[in-house]
Amino acid sequence: MVTTCYFVRHAEPNYDNHNDYERELSEKGERDRHLVTAFLEDKGITAIYSSPYVRAKETVRPLADKLGLAVIERDDFRERKITTDWIEDFQAFSQQQWADFSYKLADGESLSEVATRNIAALEQLLEEHEGQNLVVGSHGTALSTIINHYDKTFAYADFERVKGLMPWIVVFRFEGKTCLSIEEVNLFEL
Repeated sequence: MVTTCYFVRHAEPNYDNHNDYERELSEKGERDRHLVTAFLEDKGITAIYSSPYVRAKETVRPLADKLGLAVIERDDFRERKITTDWIEDFQAFSQQQWADFSYKLADGESLSEVATRNIAALEQLLEEHEGQNLVVGSHGTALSTIINHYDKTFAYADFERVKGLMPWIVVFRFEGKTCLSIEEVNLFEL
């Protein structure tokens, strides 16, 4: 039985809000999230999960409302914690993390730690929803580490390539816990 997981990277956030947990969508993000609903509404979705971060939940909420489903928060799908302070040179920091998956700042997480908790949460969903079609509201870095887990060729250059894609969907197909395929969907090219 094939289980399909549609990971949805959130739409554009309001970058003026530096609170990572509470950062809401920008006006553009609020408009663009409807691209997610249009793409997924006929995919036979049976459950919708999300990171607890506001921007991720807000991105999948219109789909949940349309399908009459709840958005179920799973803390382990949250974005990586960089540090307690705002980082000005995000690109240099990201390059360092992709070069060394164990690298992290004080009070932050390494990409290895982000991948470990996201994969554990995903594998739990695969057990709970075998043969179903699921949606998971996610984030750029967290989602990139999941792709990298199953496809080691996905690296920093790919992360840079998709950095501006918000929202962005990645479709994973599984048989049991074996990843059969990974498909990127650029909603702006449909």
